[in-house]
Amino acid sequence: MVEKVNQAVIMVGGMGTRLRPLTETCPKPILPVLDKPCLRYLIESVASAGIDEIILACGYRYPQLAETIGDGSDIGIKIIYSFEDEPLGTAGAIKKVEDKLKDTFVAINGDVFSRIDVTEMIKEHFSSNAAITISLTEVKNPCEYGIARLEKDGRISEFKEKPKPEEVFSNLINAGFYIVQKEVLKYVPNEGQYDFSKELITDLMKKDYRIQGYRYTGPWLDVGRPSDLIGANLMAAESFSEFSEMPSTETQGSTLNGPFYLGENSSIENSISRSSVIHKNCTVKDSDLTGSLIMSDCRVISSIMINSILGKGCRISQGSVIEDSVLGDGTAVSENTRIVRNEVTE
Repeated sequence: MVEKVNQAVIMVGGMGTRLRPLTETCPKPILPVLDKPCLRYLIESVASAGIDEIILACGYRYPQLAETIGDGSDIGIKIIYSFEDEPLGTAGAIKKVEDKLKDTFVAINGDVFSRIDVTEMIKEHFSSNAAITISLTEVKNPCEYGIARLEKDGRISEFKEKPKPEEVFSNLINAGFYIVQKEVLKYVPNEGQYDFSKELITDLMKKDYRIQGYRYTGPWLDVGRPSDLIGANLMAAESFSEFSEMPSTETQGSTLNGPFYLGENSSIENSISRSSVIHKNCTVKDSDLTGSLIMSDCRVISSIMINSILGKGCRISQGSVIEDSVLGDGTAVSENTRIVRNEVTE
């Protein structure tokens, strides 16, 4: 019989520097995916696996995050907030709440967007008698992540964080979900920064603790860059029927190709969309969108957007081109302006 695990720690303290200027006004975990904070998908996913208590290890813009996410009562769970004045690292953030943790708990990187089956991970953890079980998924370029060598019995025999190209020995990377035995926290220092994957995992392997790998083959994104935030929105849009019913919207005279989402009270008129997402209360008219994300309360008129993001409340005037760029909340772009990689070129 598999033991029950009903507690999770989600690490959401990062500043999201690669997503600036969006994160100058909004912490990364609550940036929107289909008009809902990205973190909400993760919370709802673990809640469906029987987790009824979640500790959010917070840092940057903590009050805004707490106000947006709430206490969990709306979905029948309890959410507790832990705030760090100075960065403690991912393991240090968990160490800070050690006295609140049960013998076995789930730990998750808060910027992951996926559908990992936590229930199956828990089963794998207990059947292997591991100290920690790590979710693993395959990627084409593993150099930006922690990579693992997985043996036939599922044990991780080697782990390396962000290897150089010549150091890559596997394309299986750490997907950011862990099942953890509380006892291993005794190796985490009480002060200073200490990283969960880079330091704790490595130290435990040297001490011959069993670190188990759980292979995951479904959709997965580490939402740390603008392209990933667009990707998470498109991933959700592609299977939107699994999340909720599509709101009533206006697409008058428009051609919509690829994944598409149009939020409540938004309209797109006489335009072309190729794999793009438009959040609520937006107007898009006579425009051409490719691989782009438009957040709420924006207005785009007679313009072209390519692989770009508009923060909330942007105004894009006619004749403009926005390419490979991220515009912060409230940006106003005047007529016939060309912005490429966040620089005005004309």
